[in-house]
Amino acid sequence: MIRSRIKSPEKVSLTNAPEVELLLRPSVRARRLSLRVSRLDGRVTLSMPTGTLRREALRFAEERADWIRSHLEDIPQDMRPALGDTIPFQGRDHRLIVGTGRTVQAGNGTISFPQAAQSNPAPRLMAFLKQHARARLDTASRHYASEIGYEFGKLTLRDTRSRWGSCSSDGNLMYSWRLIMAPPEVLDYVAAHEVSHLVHMDHSSAFWNQVEEIFPDYRAPRKWLRDNGANLHRYRFKD
Repeated sequence: MIRSRIKSPEKVSLTNAPEVELLLRPSVRARRLSLRVSRLDGRVTLSMPTGTLRREALRFAEERADWIRSHLEDIPQDMRPALGDTIPFQGRDHRLIVGTGRTVQAGNGTISFPQAAQSNPAPRLMAFLKQHARARLDTASRHYASEIGYEFGKLTLRDTRSRWGSCSSDGNLMYSWRLIMAPPEVLDYVAAHEVSHLVHMDHSSAFWNQVEEIFPDYRAPRKWLRDNGANLHRYRFKD
């Protein structure tokens, strides 16, 4: 009998849960079978020691089909913002309304749109969030860079799902513009974190000491991102 072993990542559907797609991922570092459900995109990954039998891996996952379904049900559903909805902006929920101005404006717990945008406010809302994110992140990055006596290169915004920011070896900073939806101290923490990489391009104890020096209370906003960051990705602004 030929026993099929998993040698490289592959996607399968569970027999006991046909609507669930599973990524089988062998790893030389894995010591046991383990399941993970991503709260960002709902991807279900089964990590396993290299050479694990396919039938063994599938049996492990199918025995836990109910566990997988329950975690998938807990993931927030995607939402395309429309008038009357609320969306977080700088850590506070703002209701989307039609205003009297010609531009998108925030104030008193609302974000108002011109009459012309009322049928489809999402694109203008995304542009508004990006504009404010760039201004806030640039200011925060310059502040923390001056604290450590360094300068950064370019600052770019992206809609990344795997990280909230990064610092390249040549000193360029990248941030997720969705940070503008988080509380201000969370955005500031990420800026302090990435600026600290100008000094230490790793996550060593020296790096964390640098973060704590310029942003002493970093643990609370770091935890906020772990607990709530996925919710910021549920908002969809494009078709």
